[in-house]
Amino acid sequence: MRRAIELSRYAVSQGDGGPFGCVIVRDGEIAGEGWNRVVGRNDPTAHGEMEAIRDASGRLGTFELKGCDLYTSAQPCPMCLAAIYWARIDRVFYGNTVEDAAAIGFDDVAIREEVVRPPGDRTIPEVPLLRDEANEVFRTFAADPDRVRY
Repeated sequence: MRRAIELSRYAVSQGDGGPFGCVIVRDGEIAGEGWNRVVGRNDPTAHGEMEAIRDASGRLGTFELKGCDLYTSAQPCPMCLAAIYWARIDRVFYGNTVEDAAAIGFDDVAIREEVVRPPGDRTIPEVPLLRDEANEVFRTFAADPDRVRY
């Protein structure tokens, strides 16, 4: 956790983005780390957790991070939390809370509320389009016995 906090300080010192750092650990060793680089990369997905997941996946050569723990300087936002589940990370440890982040201007409460609403009730419209054509690709994928399952 201290390394995650150190990375959050580094993010601030570099002007890369918000004060967020993250470390992923497997078997007591750092497998990946990252800090918020939203501003530095002009990438709204470059949160500390996302960067650490990308780093760990690259180092370990796998998209599945079972057996790993994630240490983050602040409670993950909805995007990062979803990525943590996709990566199959075992546990999450965090320093600052969602409320602490909101107190300094990083209020993701609106996003947390938005993602649980039905698609038709969200502020960003979600419009179905060309479902039949898109579904052809799904059927092809599902029929492939050699596809990688995740």
